Amino acid sequence: MVNLGLSRVDDAVAAKHPGLGEYAACQSRAFVKGIVTFVTGTGAALGLQMSVQRRLKYPFQWTVLVAVVAGSVASYWVTRVETQKCSDLWLFLETGKLPTDMGTDPRT
Repeated sequence: MVNLGLSRVDDAVAAKHPGLGEYAACQSRAFVKGIVTFVTGTGAALGLQMSVQRRLKYPFQWTVLVAVVAGSVASYWVTRVETQKCSDLWLFLETGKLPTDMGTDPRT
């Protein structure tokens, strides 16, 4: 058995897909970048709103809500982009071709 994060992968599957470890590491980095983006984006939005709140008076709960939503949107976008890069890596490791090299013509 091969450990892949918290789960175990059968040796036969790991042998069939030699790039599985690289793909898993890429996905892990993508998720960590998403989490860091969420924390940073929420903190930045909260700080920005705190400076704006001095001029416009509105409840603190709206400040927190808007900051969390902004951090979530930024986190989703970063994670989506990084996960697409990992998918492209997986296709390259499995086929030897980049996704841009693959045309829609099935005869190629």
